Formats: sequence, C-alpha cells, structure tokens
Amino acid sequence: MQTNSKADAACNTDAFDKESIEAITPVGRPVQLGPGGKQPPIKIENVIGHFKTVSAHRRLVRRNCFKMGLYWQGLTHDLSKFSPTEFLQGCRYFQGDRSPNACERELNGHSLAWLHHKGRNKHHYEYWIDFSSKDSSSPYGVLPGKMPDRYIAEMIADRVAASRTYRKEAYTSADPLKYYLRVKQNPTPMHPYTIEKLELFLHMLADEGEDATFAYIKNVFLKKK
Repeated sequence: MQTNSKADAACNTDAFDKESIEAITPVGRPVQLGPGGKQPPIKIENVIGHFKTVSAHRRLVRRNCFKMGLYWQGLTHDLSKFSPTEFLQGCRYFQGDRSPNACERELNGHSLAWLHHKGRNKHHYEYWIDFSSKDSSSPYGVLPGKMPDRYIAEMIADRVAASRTYRKEAYTSADPLKYYLRVKQNPTPMHPYTIEKLELFLHMLADEGEDATFAYIKNVFLKKK
C-alpha cells in the first residue's frame, strides 16, 4: 500500500464537522447470542476472516513501526491476539469493518478479549491506568499513568494501521483523528502528557500525512533528551 496517495494528502482539520466524523462509523455484522445468553458459535469463515484481519493489521503496524525505528515493537505488536482468550472471542464476534471487541462489549456489557488484551500491550493507554481508593480528586480513583514515548509512538502506528485495515480504499490520513474525536471521552482517562502527544500526532497525520509524521516521531520525538 503506497503512502504517497490520497491517504497522505494534507487535510484541513478545521473543516471537520459532526457529519464527516460520523461518516467513518462502521456498520459491523449482526451477531446474536444463543439461548440463555450463550456465546455465539465459532464459524470457519469467521476464523479465516479474523486471522486475515489481524495479520493484515500487524503487517501495517510493523511497517509503521519500522519507519520510526521501532523494530522489536513492530515484530511483537499484538501477538496476544493469537492467544486462545483473544483469538476465539475475535472469531465469535468477528465484524470485518470494526473490532470484534466492540460487538462483544455491546452484547455482553464487557469484552473478555479486550480485558485480556489491554493488560498485556503497553501501546494502549488503558494499560497504564491504575486505581487508588485514597485519591478523591480522580473520578472513581482512576490514576492514568504517563506512557513512555516509545509506546506513544507505537500507539500512533496502531491507530493508523487500524484505520487502514477497516477503512480500506476509503482511508485518508485524517481518519485516525476523526475516530479519536468520535469516541473521545470527557474527561479522558489518560495522562495529560499522553493526551498532548496523541492529539499532536493525530493532527500532524491529518495535516501532513504519514511519512512526515513518522519521520518527526523518529528523528525528533524519540530522540529528544
């Protein structure tokens, strides 16, 4: 997939409106629970589809990480998705145009795959959330930790790859920012430093494209003293 296409064209982020943001909302596939709330059966076509989706996503993340000099992170990204806890749930709730975790969460009120995944992958800001019953200044005692820079960079690689994987030919470099704006919570349970860098790079992606953003992250952000 070439990066010098419309996906990397400069984008006027000031032109974003609710309609353009909601336009990237995926439809998903209908999934029904069995009698008594039993989990859906695993279908062979979903096994194939989920394996292909995860593999394509990992390939894109690997490419993005390599551009930023994050070779080990690119090679090991999301390997937990092949664990039984995550892979089998992904097959049961396979969607094709969005994460199966979203479907599992909608039907069950939580996602077993996501609960497993976020505790094992440091490129998710949820990995860095702690709790304290003594801290009354944070809602529910939530204490977001500051993400190390290399995992912020991997988070950007992940968000770009996810948008490319699910949006396919419709993808533009503004999609990761639009998705972020659509799902952003207020307040966001994320460390202020992490929010600052995440939003900086998402806007940079939308305005300047992938190549310029990855080059900046590699040559400036990850090399700062």
